[in-house]
Amino acid sequence: MMGLLRTMMPHKVQLLAVLAFGLVLLFMENQIQRIEESREVLERTMARHEGAELEPRKGGAGGQVTPSLSEADDVVVIYNRVPKTGSTSFTNIAYDLCGRNGFHVLHINTSKNNPVLSLQDQVRFVHNVTSWSEMKPAFYHGHVVYLDFSKYGAEGKPTYVNVVRDPVERLVSYYYFLRFGDDYRPGLRRRKQGDKKTFDECVASGGPDCAAEKLWLQIPFFCGHHSECWTVGSRWALETAKANLVRQYLLVGLTEELEDFVMILEAVLPRFFRGATQLYRTGKKSHLRKTSEKKPLAPETLSRLRQSEVWKMENEFYLFAQDHFHFVRDHAVREKDGVVSILSQSFFYEKIYPKLPPGGAVAPLDEAAATH
Repeated sequence: MMGLLRTMMPHKVQLLAVLAFGLVLLFMENQIQRIEESREVLERTMARHEGAELEPRKGGAGGQVTPSLSEADDVVVIYNRVPKTGSTSFTNIAYDLCGRNGFHVLHINTSKNNPVLSLQDQVRFVHNVTSWSEMKPAFYHGHVVYLDFSKYGAEGKPTYVNVVRDPVERLVSYYYFLRFGDDYRPGLRRRKQGDKKTFDECVASGGPDCAAEKLWLQIPFFCGHHSECWTVGSRWALETAKANLVRQYLLVGLTEELEDFVMILEAVLPRFFRGATQLYRTGKKSHLRKTSEKKPLAPETLSRLRQSEVWKMENEFYLFAQDHFHFVRDHAVREKDGVVSILSQSFFYEKIYPKLPPGGAVAPLDEAAATH
């Protein structure tokens, strides 16, 4: 019958009928796709709600929810700052935010600026940090090498952060800082004040303040309180420092990219660093400390330093830290039209079974999940 109708219909009418049928199919496919997309959105919304229902409340009969690392009131952050890596600029941000965000900042001042603590002071420090409840949440900072809290049987471990710098740039900055100071406290007399010898001249004459061995600092700061950490040129110290950097530190930034470091910390530790990025960009203290009278290096000076095994190892550690920080950053931020911003939450839970009966325990979603 249909064949007979087609033979009886004019050719143009047949074409119009086929076209109309095709448009109807396209419309139906589009509607089906929209229904599928709506269903997926609904499933994701329900999954997040069900995920919250399935998350049990912690804290026993009191019904207290254990807060996350990002918002907990008992979190302790330790910034065992390496000298001349931009540490004053960063700690000034913490001091500016502590009143607003409700945490304490404590400077670890060691005798004679010795970064290695005696065994008895290690025990005291661990006890103070873990037991001093009145000071929590707390941000400790000071020129102290890494300390493994688990070695002392401590129940709670602090969250470590740090910043590293190109090893030659760090040493040159420290060399001139000892002679000319900086713009932070310009009137303070420094240990080598009056010595006008440039870093180039120091290297050419074989002076002790610019020797390649002086580069050996960032590795022991991350390695810790082991004698081998301070053996200049120790491969074991280098590998231990690398392992500690990725396993024991929440985040290690770069002096040359300090703003990105601050931005990521604000995202993962808002309890401390909420508002830090804006403060860094606009605050008067963010770039406060700059070494005075620092002169650029001659190519032959740089070449001579780079021939040493110590530079090769310290540079290997720096490049390792750089690669790791860039990996973290590339998975945490996005750049669009020259503007860098933190990525929103990119995971969710779905197909969660078995479902809880009505009245089951419900835990609140974190801020990121609630606004995703």
